Amino acid sequence: MKEKYLDLLAQKYDSEEKVVTEIINLEAILDLPKGTEHFVSDLHGEYQAFQHVLRNGSGKVKEKIRDIFKHELSGAEINEFATLVYYPEEKLKLIRDQFDNNQELNEWYTKTIDRMIRLIPYASSKYTRSKLRKALPKQFVYIIEELLYKTDEYTNKKHYYSKIVQKVISLGQADKLIIGLVYTVQRLVVDHLHVVGDIYDRGPEPDKIMEALIDYHSLDIQWGNHDVLWIGAFSGSKVCLANIIRICARYDNLDIIEDVYGINLRPLLNLAEKYYKDNPAFRPKKHSRISELEKLQITKIHQAIAMIQFKLEMPIIKRRPYFNMEKRLLLEKIDYEKNEITIHEKTYQLENTCFATVNPDRPDELLEEEKQVMDKLLFSVQHSEKLARHMKFLMKKGTLYLRYNGNLLLHGCIPIDENGKMEKLVIENKAYEGRELLDIFEQYLRHAFANREETDDLATDMVWYLWTGEYSSLFGKREMTTFERYFINDKATHKERKNPYYYLREKEEICRKILEEFNLDPDQGHIINGHTPVKEIDGENPIKANGKMIVIDGGFSKAYQSTTGIAGYTLLYNSFGMQLVAHQHFSSKEDVLRNGNDVLSVRRLVDKELERKKVSETNVGEKLIQEINMLNSLLKYRYMK
Repeated sequence: MKEKYLDLLAQKYDSEEKVVTEIINLEAILDLPKGTEHFVSDLHGEYQAFQHVLRNGSGKVKEKIRDIFKHELSGAEINEFATLVYYPEEKLKLIRDQFDNNQELNEWYTKTIDRMIRLIPYASSKYTRSKLRKALPKQFVYIIEELLYKTDEYTNKKHYYSKIVQKVISLGQADKLIIGLVYTVQRLVVDHLHVVGDIYDRGPEPDKIMEALIDYHSLDIQWGNHDVLWIGAFSGSKVCLANIIRICARYDNLDIIEDVYGINLRPLLNLAEKYYKDNPAFRPKKHSRISELEKLQITKIHQAIAMIQFKLEMPIIKRRPYFNMEKRLLLEKIDYEKNEITIHEKTYQLENTCFATVNPDRPDELLEEEKQVMDKLLFSVQHSEKLARHMKFLMKKGTLYLRYNGNLLLHGCIPIDENGKMEKLVIENKAYEGRELLDIFEQYLRHAFANREETDDLATDMVWYLWTGEYSSLFGKREMTTFERYFINDKATHKERKNPYYYLREKEEICRKILEEFNLDPDQGHIINGHTPVKEIDGENPIKANGKMIVIDGGFSKAYQSTTGIAGYTLLYNSFGMQLVAHQHFSSKEDVLRNGNDVLSVRRLVDKELERKKVSETNVGEKLIQEINMLNSLLKYRYMK
């Protein structure tokens, strides 16, 4: 097998000189400083805020601009230039409108192109010329390289370089060149992006986030519980589908379902109009932009899909007793004559009920109309071209957890008990815990996605368990109290007890134990976590367990910001160490463009490297070393016999 691979390799490197050159190149790359990793989490459909953080590299872009120009530009001018680098198309339009004549505009173009040409070498200082060339706009590669690599002969070529720039301007190409240079800087400042879960739900534009990620140069995704819910719906889980529609109705985001992904909700609306009325518990949380009629329609849809969801959960709970969710068979615990429910050995009066389609004798039974609606919705979901593209990308780039450069990245938790011991889930008579449990979860998720025609199999049920199960690494709570929040006033019933992981992760020994479970060095590694908003307003610290645990729930969702006091965190990890960045609320792109107001941020040092970390010490370095070993083998096999 090895000889066959070497034969294939020899087709690419068909001379001794080519092999030697590539070995020298790769060996040299291993000694370069590692690139900057950028960690974001819990984007929740907030595209505008996410796009800004992505474009400014959590402040890295402005930092590099300030490093170069701090002695020649004022603070306002630095902000102006940084805004151009964030939003070149929009900023250029505003700038063009400021000039009264072409001469002034051309002078500005000359000055700005010069500044961009000075910024790019600084942003690319850790990369090879080859990598920089690949990042440059293709139509201007020759021009840019001429301007970038000025030599000692500059005095002899001064008019030559000036002529290049002036000709670019006179031919009307200045805007295109600046835009190309700007996106090169954005690409170079961050080498690799980690999205630590929850792209979907709550916010209005998860589809735009997905499109931005599809176009991004280098990234990975650790699925969040909301992402898995969407994957589950596309994979054939009707209960996951009911959940995503319910959440979209709750947050007035049904446009995502109908307009963005082309899923026809008319059959569901017809059902809702027939059986449901207005209900305060089901009105959308955000409704300032919609009419009273639209608000009423959403309220009815919300009730209809919630009741379908509660019914669909019950057969799964019954056929999977090892899910240990019998207590969630709530429709069977209702006294429909008294409108009461008995749970946890206590009886509660039910409020805001909507049980018109429930058969008290068979509460898990869907009406024929409900069955038809769900069949139509599932067909529409699985035949949405845009949704298919997004879900396939999520599966291609996503995993439940990732071991990367010595760190463990995961959205939710590792289920543990009060003593810090890994909790076991028995599936089909076999117990799983720790890393093995997450591996089996991912195995079932991938099986469900690959076999989308199967709708009630174990794999599809397991995807739903990931959303709501007691030992799910994504849910991380003992039970989900959606029913209680709708129908019981006593808030004590609303409480969802978190897995002990969420308070034990404060302890260094617990984090070290988890790192060891995933075969990572507990002295060097960190756990990088999303999922739970950090309440900085109450003094909570996102850096826990003596730096072993870093919580970076992005806080992009506006629903959380009043309780957290900030707009969440992102993390930067370059060759010098880690920095946690705390963000303030993002107002709008227009505010940044007009006023230069950036998202204020405060940085905290997490872990400073004693020695600057090199590519050789990274995941990329491991792959390069493997390539070097194979090339050395090829050299001996083919050219040194």
